[in-house]
Amino acid sequence: MSQNPDKIKDHVELFHEPEYQELFQYKKQFEGAHSSEEVARVAEWTKGWEYREKNFAREALTVNPAKACQPLGAIFAAAGFEGTLPFVHGSQGCVAYFRTHLTRHFKEPFQAVSSSMTEDAAVFGGLQNMIDGLANCHALYKPKMIALCTTCMAEVIGDDLGSFIRTSKEKGSVPEDFPVPYAHTPSFVGSHITGYDNMMKGILSTLTEGKKKETTNGKINFILGFDTYVNNIRELKRILNLFGIDYTVLADNSTALDSPNTGEFVMYQGGTTLEAGADSINAEATIALQKYSTTKTMEYIAKDWKQKTAFYRPFGIRGTDEFLQALSEMTGKPIPEELEFERGQAVDALTDSQAWLHGKRIALYGDPDLVMVLLSFLLEVGAEPVHIVVTNSNEVFEAEAKALLESSPYGKDATVWGGKDLWHMRSLLFTEPVDLLIGNSYAKYLWRDTHTPLVRIGYPIFDRHHLHRYPTLGYQGALNLLNWIVNTILDELDRRTNIPAKTDISFDLIR
Repeated sequence: MSQNPDKIKDHVELFHEPEYQELFQYKKQFEGAHSSEEVARVAEWTKGWEYREKNFAREALTVNPAKACQPLGAIFAAAGFEGTLPFVHGSQGCVAYFRTHLTRHFKEPFQAVSSSMTEDAAVFGGLQNMIDGLANCHALYKPKMIALCTTCMAEVIGDDLGSFIRTSKEKGSVPEDFPVPYAHTPSFVGSHITGYDNMMKGILSTLTEGKKKETTNGKINFILGFDTYVNNIRELKRILNLFGIDYTVLADNSTALDSPNTGEFVMYQGGTTLEAGADSINAEATIALQKYSTTKTMEYIAKDWKQKTAFYRPFGIRGTDEFLQALSEMTGKPIPEELEFERGQAVDALTDSQAWLHGKRIALYGDPDLVMVLLSFLLEVGAEPVHIVVTNSNEVFEAEAKALLESSPYGKDATVWGGKDLWHMRSLLFTEPVDLLIGNSYAKYLWRDTHTPLVRIGYPIFDRHHLHRYPTLGYQGALNLLNWIVNTILDELDRRTNIPAKTDISFDLIR
C-alpha cells in the first residue's frame, strides 16, 4: 500500500490510489452488475418525466426518508435536563446509532446507555435487562435522573416500561424516590420529533408530580422543540434577559451539546435543573417555539397543569416581531431598544441582498417546524418556494403550509409533498429544476447528481463544521439565514463565470 508515515492519507485520497482502484475493478466480476453503458442509460432515464410518474406512484417503499426514528428525539430531549442519563431500552446497536448520529452533528460526545437486549430478551422480555441496567447506570455514572425510552424490539414484544421501573425499584436497582421518567418511542411509527414530544411530556409529568401550588412562581416556560441550533437557546435567553423576564427553558441542552474544552471530561454539562423542571408546573404560562414537536406536551400542560399556553415562531422579521410584541403584551414590559436596533440592522441587510434573492426558485425539505420557518423567511425576501418535501408530515402541517404559501404571490407555484422522500425530491429537481436547494447533509448527493446549489440548513449536518453553533432565531438568526442563502447564490454565480474570456465578461467585483 502507498501509505507513508510521513504523510498519512485520509480515506478520500487513499481510495484513489492504484491498489484500491485495481481492487474495485477486480471485484466487479463477482457482483453480477450490468454494463457501464446500461447503467448510464438507466441513470439518464431516471431523470425524465416517465420515471418521475413511476417514482411517485410507489406505495410500499421509502428511499432515503428525511427523518429519523423516535428514540433519537427522545434522548435529545433528555439531554437538556441536569445530570440526566438517557437510557434506551433495546439493543446496543440502536443506542450506538443514536449516539453516533448526534455526536457527528454536534462534534461532541453524547452520553446514552442501553439495556443491551439480545435474542433472549426478545423471547422472554427485557425485565431483567432493565433491572440490571438501571442498577449499573445508577452505580457507575451517578446521574440525578435516568430517562427511559424504547426501541422497536421492546415495543414489538410489548415491554411495559412503567411496570418494569416499579419492579426495578422494588428490587433496589435505584432508590424509590429516584426520578425515572419514561416514554414509549417505537421507531416504526412517527419520527424523531414524535420521540422528542413523548419524552418531554414524560419528563415533565414525572418531575412535576405533586408539585402544584396555589400561587404561580411568576415565570414563563419556553420549550424550543427539536431545535439543533444550540445558540438558539442562548439567543432566546439573551432576548428574555433584555426584557427582564423571569423564565425557565425546557429543556436547555445548549451546554451539553456545545461544551468548553477545559482538559477535563465532565459527563453532565449544564441543563435545566430538576428543581426548575419540577416548579415549571407553577409558571404563569408556557410558550412553545415549535408546534409539531410539542403537540402532546402542550396539550398535557394546558389540560393537566391548567396553564396558559401559546405558540410562536420567532424567526425572520415578521415572526420575531410577533414574538416580541407578544412578550411585551404578556409582561407589560416595552420592547428593548437594543432589539429595535437589531431589527433595523436585519431589515437593512435583507434590503441589501433582496435583489439576489427575488424570484429565485427554491426546493427545500426538513421537519415540519423547520420548513414553516424557512417558507416564511423565503417569502419575506421575495424568493419562490417550488418543491417542499416533508417526510414526517401530517394533514395539519400541510394545511398550515398551503395557507402560508397562498398568502403571498411568491408561493403560487409551490407544492407541498407530504410523506415523500429524497428520491422523490431527485425526480422533482430533474424534471422541474430550481435555483437553490435547502436541506441537511444528505442533500449533498442531490447536489452532486442534479447540480442544484445546496444551502445546508437543518439536521443532521455532518459534512460542515459549526453551523449548529449559530442562532437562526430572532433578528440575529435572520442575518445568519440570509448569509447562508445569499452567499450560496453568489458562490454559484462565481462557479458559472470562472472561464477566462468566455464567462467572466462582466465587472463582477462591483456586484
